[in-house]
Amino acid sequence: MTETVEHLRDFNYYKLNSDIKQVLAEYIWIDGTGEKMRSKTKVYRDPITKLQDLDWWTFDGSSTEQANTKWSEIYLKPVIYVKDPFRGNPHVLVLCETYLPDKKTPARYNFRSIANEIMEKAKDFKPWFGIEQEYFLLKRTGTTHIWPLGWPTGGFPYPQGRYYCSIGERNNFGRALAEAHLRACLNAGIKIAGINAEVAPSQWEFQIGIAEGIEIGDHLWLARYILERLGEEFGIDINYDPKPILGDWNGSGAHTNYSDIKTRGIGGYQYIINELMPLLQRTHQEVLKLYGSNNEQRLTGNHETSSYDTFSWGDGSRGGSIRVPVITKEQGAGYLEDRRPAANIDPYLVSAVIVDVALLNSTYVNQLKQLLVDSAKQL
Repeated sequence: MTETVEHLRDFNYYKLNSDIKQVLAEYIWIDGTGEKMRSKTKVYRDPITKLQDLDWWTFDGSSTEQANTKWSEIYLKPVIYVKDPFRGNPHVLVLCETYLPDKKTPARYNFRSIANEIMEKAKDFKPWFGIEQEYFLLKRTGTTHIWPLGWPTGGFPYPQGRYYCSIGERNNFGRALAEAHLRACLNAGIKIAGINAEVAPSQWEFQIGIAEGIEIGDHLWLARYILERLGEEFGIDINYDPKPILGDWNGSGAHTNYSDIKTRGIGGYQYIINELMPLLQRTHQEVLKLYGSNNEQRLTGNHETSSYDTFSWGDGSRGGSIRVPVITKEQGAGYLEDRRPAANIDPYLVSAVIVDVALLNSTYVNQLKQLLVDSAKQL
């Protein structure tokens, strides 16, 4: 990296684990922004061997934009846990849903609850997902100003073309962080499939999948958490904005690959183009409301994107709303890639609405949209 990375730590404090007899459980949740995460640690005296060993817990929702001070208790419900790659065994990372004090009503931006209901109704179709999560690495150049890692301070690097899947000090910025993220996710048991440097300098991507049903949202959120934690160590901010740098620079998406037993079965390609495409086209404007905030800045028809206003698709097309991979056409069955989702999506919303449109006759689309609107309202 051409810049000195400040605050780089050597992880020595992790060596303090050797004499700890208790289990440290890091409870993680999505906060009241719908895009950021919070976490806190609970000490257990006994081993964690199953989900039921983890207690419901509470936090101050008035400090996370999820409640007001007069009614501030929010419950954390553990839904999945994995090995903690930072603290090591036997410690765990615990992803949680958030609930109001009645322990029944999902709190602000808890979309996992409704997504799980949708996935349960469609489970016989075995919906599989893979999400390609793009992001930028930003570094402070002053007290408040942040700018992409490796870019001239307040200025611009060479034009795009040399950075995608690049190697070399002049082209590749942030590999150490991306590599650490890959290994930490594998250590934790996250379903990460790979990483690569992306089209814009200091832009990277990791892929989650193949994951079935609700797994895709769980594993993507946990992978984001691990990436943010590593960013702390490197002094680097992780940015998921759809278009963090205006101008002739690629934006960041979360291309979502989807298949089910119909698309993967005999005649799956014809099913995709003859039956799924009309459904996806008909619901284009509706689902875009669930595909990330400020996504219209990214979906311009340029920089490998489709138009925000117009649905399109093509075999092998990276300029369409939907890409049908060449291998799907060649084999007559497989998956499709929805290229519309922005990098800042909630993966529960996106995976749920795709399943709803493809398999459940769009039964939940309006409910999902309303939940997003309600979550964005002032407390």
